[in-house]
Order: sequence, then C-alpha cells, then structure tokens
Amino acid sequence: MTKRNFLLGKGERLVENVAGVRGGAPKSHPYTFAEARTRVSPMLTRVVRSIDQLPEEACPNDRAVATVTLNPEYIAKSYFPTKLFESLGLEPVGSRPKRVTPEKRSKGREPEETITTELFLMGQRSAFRSWRNSLPQWNEENASARDLTTIEQVAAPTARDKIKGRLPNKGEIVFEAVLHNDAGTGRKGVVSLFEDYLEEIGLGQTLDRRFSAGGLSFVELEAPVDLADRIATFTPVRALRQMPTLRMLRPTFRSSRVPMEDIALPKKGPMDPHIRAAIFDGGVPKGHPINRWAKAIEPPGIGDTIGNFQKHGVGVTSAFLFGHIDPKKPLPQPYAPVDHYRVLDTAPGQNPHELYEVLGRIDQVLIEKKYDFVNFSIGPRLPVEDDDVHAWTAVIDDRLSRGTTLATIAVGNDGDSPDADLQRIQVPADCVNALGIGACDSHETPWQRCAYSSIGPGRSPGVVKPDFLEFGGTLERPFIVVSEALAAGLEATEGTSFSAPSVLRLGAGVRAHFGDSLSMLAIRALLIHTTEPCEYPCEDAGRGRVARNVRDIVLCDDDTVRVVYQGTIKPTRYIRAAIPVPSGLIPGKVTITATLCYPTGVDPHHPGNYTRAGLEPTFRPHSQKRKDKKQVHADSKSFFGKTQSGLIEDELRRDNWKWENCLHTSVTFMGKSLHNPMLDIHYNARQDGKDFSPKDELPYALVISVHAKNLGDLYDRIVRKYARQLEALRPVVEIPVAI
Repeated sequence: MTKRNFLLGKGERLVENVAGVRGGAPKSHPYTFAEARTRVSPMLTRVVRSIDQLPEEACPNDRAVATVTLNPEYIAKSYFPTKLFESLGLEPVGSRPKRVTPEKRSKGREPEETITTELFLMGQRSAFRSWRNSLPQWNEENASARDLTTIEQVAAPTARDKIKGRLPNKGEIVFEAVLHNDAGTGRKGVVSLFEDYLEEIGLGQTLDRRFSAGGLSFVELEAPVDLADRIATFTPVRALRQMPTLRMLRPTFRSSRVPMEDIALPKKGPMDPHIRAAIFDGGVPKGHPINRWAKAIEPPGIGDTIGNFQKHGVGVTSAFLFGHIDPKKPLPQPYAPVDHYRVLDTAPGQNPHELYEVLGRIDQVLIEKKYDFVNFSIGPRLPVEDDDVHAWTAVIDDRLSRGTTLATIAVGNDGDSPDADLQRIQVPADCVNALGIGACDSHETPWQRCAYSSIGPGRSPGVVKPDFLEFGGTLERPFIVVSEALAAGLEATEGTSFSAPSVLRLGAGVRAHFGDSLSMLAIRALLIHTTEPCEYPCEDAGRGRVARNVRDIVLCDDDTVRVVYQGTIKPTRYIRAAIPVPSGLIPGKVTITATLCYPTGVDPHHPGNYTRAGLEPTFRPHSQKRKDKKQVHADSKSFFGKTQSGLIEDELRRDNWKWENCLHTSVTFMGKSLHNPMLDIHYNARQDGKDFSPKDELPYALVISVHAKNLGDLYDRIVRKYARQLEALRPVVEIPVAI
C-alpha cells in the first residue's frame, strides 16, 4: 500500500498558557491641553449654531448628532475618550474611518494624510451648548477634560453629507435609510420616531421592512426624490441612498447547452448524508434529476418562479454537487446533500422592494436552521464602501459569528466595469465571518484572475478580499454545469456565482472524508492555508487559488508537515503554540506557513472597528535568544502581514493586523535560526471601539506547515518526536486517487 502522510491533528496539545508582557513609554501628545482647548472652541461654536438651526421635529427628544474626529495617534481602543463623553452627557452611537491630515503630530513630526476614526455623538442639544459654554473654564486637572487632546475636529453633519450615491432627478423612489439606534430615545424606538417625523413632513407610512444589526436600523421607505434632504435632516439618519437593486451574478456571455447526449448522473447518494448544506438562489425545477441530492424548498408566500433565475439556481447547485464538470469523465459522487432555498421571485427591476424581501427570507432560515455550509451567489448591486456597512453584510455576518458554519460568497462579476468604483467586490462579500470567492480563468496551470471577477480590497478589518480564487470559467474555457432542463444535459457558463459553490464543495469534501474531527473553522483555515500562492496583487487574487482537490489539502510530502490546532482562548489571556520542528539542526532553508482563523461578533455602526475579537500573534523563532538578559520571553520577529502584497499600507499600520480575523503568511528562515519556535497569541476584545471583557472563550483554528526541502524525512521525524501529542487525521471515508 502506498504510504500517505496525512495532516496531523491535536496541535492544541502543543499549546500552553503563558504570562504576557505589556509595557511602553509614556504617551507623547500632538497638542498641549491649552492648544486643544483653543482649537476645539470655535469648532464647537459652529456645531451648536448648526444644530440649533435644525427643526424641532427632526430632533427626537431634542437630541442631535455631531461628529468628533480623533487625532490619528489616538485610534487604539485604550485611548477612547470615554470619560470626556460621559462627563458631557453625550453618547457615541457609531463611527467610521476617515482620512485626515492632522494639524500637528507628536514629537515635532511633519503632518501627513492618514486614516483615523470619526465618531458620531448623540445627545441633548443643551449638552452641546453646555460643552461650548463651559469649555473656556476647563483645565487639565480634570481627568475627563484631559481627553480633549485626543480630538482633531468637531463638526455637525449636514443632510447632504448623509446622502449616498446619485439620486434620480425626479419621481418617487424607494429609499434605504440607515438610522443610529440610541438608548436615549425613550419608550419609542428610533424607527417609531422616524415614522413620526415622516408623518410630520407629509410622508406617513409604516416602516415594516427593516433590519436591525448592532447599533443600526436599516429601513425601507418610499418618497419623492425632492424630499431626500428633508428625510436626511432627521438627526438619527446616518445614511440615505436609493435602494440598491438585487444582483444575480449572471454570466457575462449568454450561457449555452453543451452539444452532447443526455448525461449519466451518479447512481450513488451523497458521500455523507449527515452534512447540512444550504444554497439561497433562484430555485430548482420539480422533478429535476439533481433533486436526488438537492432538496428544493420554497419559503411561505414566495411568488412565481423566473426562468433565468431557475437556470442560475440549477447551475449554482450543480457547482456545489459536482464542481466544474469534465464532459469526458463520469460525474463524481456528491460529497453532501443540499437544501436549495428559492428566495428569488421577481423579474429584475420590477420590484423595488426585492432586496429586503430576499434578505428577510435568508435571515429567517439562518435563525431557524443550523447548517454546516451555506452559499450566496446573490446580493445587492452595490460595491463595498469603507465608511458604511450594508444591511446584507451586517445581518449575515452576525448570523455567522459563532463560527459553526462555513459560508462562501461570490464577490461579483463587475471587475472589468468601465467605472473603476464599480469594480470593487460587492456586498455581502465583505463579510468577515465568510469566505469571499473570486474567479480565475483555468483549473490548470497557468492561471490568472478572470477580468470580470470583482477586485478588492475589502474593508479594514477584513481587508483581504477576495479571500482567494477558484475556477469560474471564461468564454474560451467555460465552467460546465448541469442544465436546468428536465432531461439532464450540460451547460457552458461563467461567473463567480459558480466558483463560490465550487469552493464550498471542496470544504464539504474535507468534512465528508474526516467527519467531525475538523470543525468548520478548521476547514476554513485549511482552505486558506493550502491556496496556491501567486505573484498577483492581493486585491486581484487574495491569497491565491484554492487547492485543486481534497488530497492537496490533507496529504503532506515527505519534506513537509502540516498540523491543525483547534482550541479556545480566554479574554485578555496569552497562549503559546509550539511549532513542531525536528530535533537538532535543520539543514538549509525552512519555510513556515501559518493560518489563524477565528469567528467574531461585529459592530456594523463602527465600520473601522467592525470586529469585536482580535488575536494578536507574536512569533518567537529561537527560544534561547534574548537581546536583554532580563527578558522573560525570547526575542520576537515580524511574521504575519509580511507577504500581503498590494494592500494599502496605512490601513494596515493603524492596527497592525490585530483585528483581522483571518491571518495567513508564509516566511522562509535559515534552519540554524530556529530553535523551539513558537507563536504567542493574545486575545484582545472590544465593543463599539472601546475596551470590552466578554464572558465567553473564543474558538480558534490554527494551521501550521513546516517545509524543509533538504530534509526528505521531515514528516516522519515530526511524527516520531511528537508521537504522544500529535495524531494523523485518518479519513472515515477512503479518499479516491483523483477527486
């Protein structure tokens, strides 16, 4: 029997708790207290003048919203000016990233444009007046007043500031309003108060179509375009835009039947019938041959089917069941069954309410059902924005925040749009708790990103989007799927709609072969970890192209070892994960590849501080090297973030990757520089951009590979050395030679 080196599990047995070391020099401030007071005073005067001019009905309970922009040197959660705002009776209700050139930097450095945080503050208009009136008497002996030095700008947003994108010149349209939720609105919630305001301005309506996520309410309303300014004047309105249309990721060329006789579908059922997978799309016809593996489900009250949507739904389902089909080969046995939820029922452009209707159907399923795998090849026709999170992203990210479901989302097919702003990945592919999948032009080598595949970056945190690419087809080399015709045939198509479920199929294949020994989080980490690296910019290809088959993920060469660590970490704690290396000196060069994934709660009202959990790894290559003999821990070396090419550097510098919930890198060292190497991992937590102490432990999955090309028996050496700790993960179902 051929020797096979399966990946090693139980890496968590190499993990121990460790005492962390924190410290640093005293903070240097750009402004003295006197300078800060002098700068802020005229800004406050303008803010008070602006909010005093607002109509009373636009200020529920006489509350208004102003913005405070922090100096870029104070964006860490430890510098959040909580005491200042509490003393003023003002409540931070959200934030967003903002580019500024500060007036001054500390230590006499030259100011330069960079990213900082703009906070939304809500409170009584009298509180803002009191701040303006009392400020000249403030002194720095008051602890809360000292926070004044963190402020770069104070302003009041105008109605025009809140309106996003272009609106039609005239007519009545459907708007999407994003509202700040506020604990100070009294017995009535912000949506009810908004209804009252709309009635005051002659737009009385019941706002039934809405979603709440974090500190935001997303509301659908109908109104004449010329009343947009008056709607946006309502102070809790954060953003107002025309309701985006729903996109279904149709191919850029007209799909066509593959000329051949009826195909023979597999005779066997799914490899693992216990896996639970769901697809949300255009439906599958009754009596279709793939119903053997795909259960067609129609939510209550949904309308009639649409032919093109159904064709798309069958193609997406086929991609999950069979991947890209080679007409010359028999179709493979599906790894898992799938529930196909038809959520589309309206022809494009005919129902302006469809976006929220479809999200409502999806959300209901995600709340009521537990799935291992889900796929989204639909969503709003809306590129990701850095300063706002859309309802689709906020809702889906929240539902996935436990980390028990692996989700794939197609990034969009507008990468070759003549409008550069539309080329960016589309909502909800910016979800941090899901994989955003782009398309490449070949399932063989060489390959490159398909021109139509939307590009990154994602929002920071979550900046690496797409996560990676999978074959999606082109006109010259199409993606082949099962046709929607009842007499089973094949169809040629293309699009990220099909690359996304193809990746999900690969994840289901790992689960089918290894059962529940690998969590969904670990499978996500393995998919990222085993991507084929490339020289393309990160915005184009993410981490590269996904592995070609299950064998490439779970088997190791003789000179390589791959280890999976699965565990949890307590808030504020440090753990130390030993990296397995053989005893003695390793000849030549050694490449260490590491992937760290974890789920996170999200704060959609704080896009720049979107993720609540952060794992901060520190790499220590040599356990006996210390620059200072008094050091408790070995010297550290830069590791994560070194190989992410093409990203916006100042966006990454602002948090040093500590809030990215998926980290991946591959770094090469001389073997003689390694001695008991380790990763120390610290769990940071925040909520609403401030310090936070959650009660629950955070699950994580860490995958580490060690490759030493001059050590042909590395795998066997590691297995022998760690025989009482690491275990080879044996498949519960035999892995075929080619899958």
